[in-house]
Amino acid sequence: MGTFCSVIKFENLQELKRLCHWGPIIALGVIAICSTMAMIDSVLWYWPLHTTGGSVNFIMLINWTVMILYNYFNAMFVGPGFVPLGWKPENSQDTMYLQYCKVCQAYKAPRSHHCRKCKRCVMKMDHHCPWINNCCGYQNHASFTLFLLLAPLGCIHAAFIFVMTMYTQLYNRLSFGWNTVKIDMSAARRDPAPIVPFGLAAFAATLFALGLALGTTIAVGMLFFIQMKIILRNKTSIESWIEEKAKDRIQYYQLDEVFVFPYDMGSRWRNFKQVFTWSGVPEGDGLEWPIKEGCHQYSLTIEQLKQKADKRVRSVRYKVIEDYSGVCCPLNKGIKTFFTSPCTEEPRIKLQKGEFILATRGLRYWLYGDKILDDSFIGVSRIRGWFPRNCVEKCPCDAETDQAPEGEKKNR
Repeated sequence: MGTFCSVIKFENLQELKRLCHWGPIIALGVIAICSTMAMIDSVLWYWPLHTTGGSVNFIMLINWTVMILYNYFNAMFVGPGFVPLGWKPENSQDTMYLQYCKVCQAYKAPRSHHCRKCKRCVMKMDHHCPWINNCCGYQNHASFTLFLLLAPLGCIHAAFIFVMTMYTQLYNRLSFGWNTVKIDMSAARRDPAPIVPFGLAAFAATLFALGLALGTTIAVGMLFFIQMKIILRNKTSIESWIEEKAKDRIQYYQLDEVFVFPYDMGSRWRNFKQVFTWSGVPEGDGLEWPIKEGCHQYSLTIEQLKQKADKRVRSVRYKVIEDYSGVCCPLNKGIKTFFTSPCTEEPRIKLQKGEFILATRGLRYWLYGDKILDDSFIGVSRIRGWFPRNCVEKCPCDAETDQAPEGEKKNR
């Protein structure tokens, strides 16, 4: 891809502080352990460099590492792109369609949202990712997605090396009894014997690296499929939630209208090209976007203003139907819920059956909102965080607490 031709640019040395965070430390640690152990196992105990296959294998391992790190640092340091401070549309009349950010002292451009972590309005914001300690948005969406693709592929290659190393080294060392299995770690497998023997420490390190590689393949691979799904629809996770609330608003007020997402170009290939280009630079300038025929440049922002003005759809009310302990990745809530746990530093909230939640945004299997600590709909005291979607059910149009008069429905 043309992304590899781009050059990482640092706005200032302060960007290096992004590395001083638990997310990048863990991510880079996993990359270092898997790549280093794969190279050591390959050269010393599985596929030596003096063979043609061993040389090709070693070059491929280095290639995976370089490409993974390149896209990782690109996503981290290039960043998502921020709306310029003090920005406003060229046509002053367009400000009526936009929300104003008091922190940035600027209007929020279409598809942009303010990030509390970055303290800036982010162009085409998808989410704030703790693993890169930055937002995923307009400028780095392609690099971030390529990282999510390359990391599992590299880990699959590394896992193959780990498995084959343990197999070749332990094949002649295993002895089976009627009810016992013995491993003779002193026996040599290769002839001539390797410079460094494959001992117990090497076996433990290889097994540990194998676990990391398999875990990364599953977890990051799931994130890659989620990202590709929204890219092929030319949406972000935030916009998916806005669309869901738009449909809920239309259904509740029985409006004779259909919400059409304005940025879907009509084909997956055209949507794909909005993010991935041969030049490595995404289409557009991050402030104005190509739209579907018949839509308005500010269709989505107009819908956001409607939802902001409507107290009922600003947050959707849910009732808790199943207890949730508040753990990050719950095993008892389904395999999809486990693997799609939001990659964010925002907390999870503990739920008990019968409680009420005001959800303000969400993903397919997770929701984010406020737990009401009293019996009123407004709720003076709240706890905010993520929770599994399958632990709650939507209150049926809030019929008992927030039912609008029939005349009001028609007028809206």
